[in-house]
This record gives sequence, C-alpha cells and structure tokens, in this order.
Amino acid sequence: MDLQQQIQEYIASQPTAKQSDMQELHHIILELMPACKLWFLDGKNSENKIVSNPNIGYGLHTIKYADGKTKTFYQIGMSANTTGISIYILGINDKTYLTKTYGKTIGKASVTGYCIKFKTLKEISIELLKEAIQYGIKTSHKR
Repeated sequence: MDLQQQIQEYIASQPTAKQSDMQELHHIILELMPACKLWFLDGKNSENKIVSNPNIGYGLHTIKYADGKTKTFYQIGMSANTTGISIYILGINDKTYLTKTYGKTIGKASVTGYCIKFKTLKEISIELLKEAIQYGIKTSHKR
C-alpha cells in the first residue's frame, strides 16, 4: 500500500465527524506546504507494539538531541486522539510561543509548546490554526 493510500485509509477509519475534519485539515496543510514530504506513522515500534496514535506528517524537520545525535522527522503532524485531533508544530525554539500567542484566542483547544489539540474544527479558529502552522514552517526554515 502506498503512502497516499495509508493516509486516506487512516482518515477514513475515523468516526464521520472526525474524518471530515481531518480531511479538511489534510487539504489545508497541503495548501500551506504544497511540495512537502508526506509521512505516515502507524504508531507501532520495532516490536510491532502500539506506542502512540498513528499520525500523518508533513515536511522535514531535523530533531537535535542533547547527546548531539539528530533524526529527520516531520515538521507538522496530525493525529486523531480519543477526544479529537492533535496538530503538532515541531521546530519552534520558544516552547511558550504557541501557548502565549494562541492559547486564549484560538478557541476551545488545549495549546502546549508544540501541540494544538481540539475536539472539532468548528470549535477553533481555522485562520489562527493556519497562522500557527505557517509560523512553525517559517521558524523551522530559518535554521
């Protein structure tokens, strides 16, 4: 199964309302990052045990660990969770930026250093979510 099929099957496996929101978000992110590398992580480790929710990734970001090692990973991620959807924005140095900038204004969402989690798209400002994603893209490309 190719990557596009895996992504579409993952989205299609969600309950109808979440499926619709995830499909819309997938299109929004692809509009913001038209030529990006796509990722699909099934959430399983090398022993085939589930260690996280499956997620779709967009773009490239290099994670630098304290020991000096690096890992190529996605820059923007999307995952279904038990209560809704999580959008991951990696590569932002200031871990308070998303919370300070969008925490009180984006709508009914939980905002942390690199994640914006919400139940449905209609409960948040899609424009502010796009702005946060674009900020993450710009910040990561500056390095």
